[in-house]
Amino acid sequence: QVQLVESGGGLVQAGGSLRLSCAASGRTSRNYAMGWLRQVPEKEREFVAAISWSGGSTYYKDSVKGRFTISRDNAKNTLYLQMNSLKPEDTAVYYCAASSFIASIQNHIPEYWGQGTQVTVSS
Repeated sequence: QVQLVESGGGLVQAGGSLRLSCAASGRTSRNYAMGWLRQVPEKEREFVAAISWSGGSTYYKDSVKGRFTISRDNAKNTLYLQMNSLKPEDTAVYYCAASSFIASIQNHIPEYWGQGTQVTVSS
């Protein structure tokens, strides 16, 4: 199995930036695609971003394109999400995800996910 631990969440004003990190451990030798999902209370979990194992291909939710950047460092078994120009509607619990297929992450059914980190954007 794979264990994922997110960090870097917090409170920021609209227009500010945050950088989320996800440390992976366990069976990380598997060539997993990775990504980020987010969820707010009483709303459906939604896809945010994903990246291929090599880092050569990235995918984003339309509303975050141009503002968020996903990246990974396989040597450190770490995934990142740089979030700029944050908006109040970005407020959510952000979950790191890993899966054999990018489509599984895009459809918010990854094989593995972390405990989540809270991101709050104030007006």
